[in-house]
This record gives sequence, structure tokens and C-alpha cells, in this order.
Amino acid sequence: MNLFPNLYLSNVKDITLEILQKNNIRGLILDVDNTLIDYDKKLLDGVQKWCNKLKQNNIKMCILSNTNKIKKVDKVAKMLDLKYIYFARKPNKKGFYKAQKLLGLKQDEIAVVGDQIFTDVLGGNRVGMFTILTKPIDERDISITRIKRPLEKFVIKKYLNNKGEK
Repeated sequence: MNLFPNLYLSNVKDITLEILQKNNIRGLILDVDNTLIDYDKKLLDGVQKWCNKLKQNNIKMCILSNTNKIKKVDKVAKMLDLKYIYFARKPNKKGFYKAQKLLGLKQDEIAVVGDQIFTDVLGGNRVGMFTILTKPIDERDISITRIKRPLEKFVIKKYLNNKGEK
């Protein structure tokens, strides 16, 4: 199903080199809001160290965000020393293809990482990339996202039931 991620984790820091190697992933496309930063725009504790470790092991990364607030994305990108694309209009394929070009990798070597099913997972699945759904790092959300969360919870429950978990 296009709404199911390939992997569901608590947060980005749970993405290990072993997981990436097992799935032949050489690059990550990262969401910003509620994936790397919380509602107050604070970077998730330990994410800089995690990012640096992956980069030291030749994992390429870039940011793909739906926000139109360039200063916010630019600040996070500078803190993590990553290239970025903002106002991506996920799940539209165009942003994912632009990010793929930035990474210089094949689609099946890239994982899309984010906290939303209807943007990150759906978009990544539509372009044939590995998808990793993370739990939101903050319960607070912008209004459009708050509206979608109950439906996402339903999809996650179905996903977990299909995986044999409860």
C-alpha cells in the first residue's frame, strides 16, 4: 500500500548504519518540521552528532521541506551542514526528484525520512524510494497537519497490524 512506510521508528536517531546498509541506502532525504526540529524550532537533541556520524560513513543527506519559511529551513540546514529544498509541495514528485539530483544517487539508494504519511511516506513511495516514518517529536502541529493526524493514526494502526504488532 502506498501509505505504508518501509520502516517505522521513534525518531531519526534510530536510523543506524546497519539499517541503511541492510537496505542498500546511501542517502537520506530528511523532513524538517517535527522530524529534525520541534514546534518551537529547537533541533532534536543529539541529531547533529547522529548526522555527523552518518556523513563520516559516506551517507549523503539533504533536506526536503514543505515549509515556505526559508529562514527556518536555512537555519537547520546550516546547523547540520546540509543542502536543502524548501516549499517542496510533498507528496508532489518534483521535490523528491530535485533532492535525488542533489544527492546524486539512484532512487533505490535513497530513503525518505519524515513524520507524516500523506507527505513524506506517500511522496517517497510514489517515486520508488525507501520510506522511513518517524513519530513526531512534538505533539504540537500546524493546523493543516493537526487535521491529518487522526487519519494517519488509523493508517499506522493498520500498518502495525499488517506487521503482526499491536
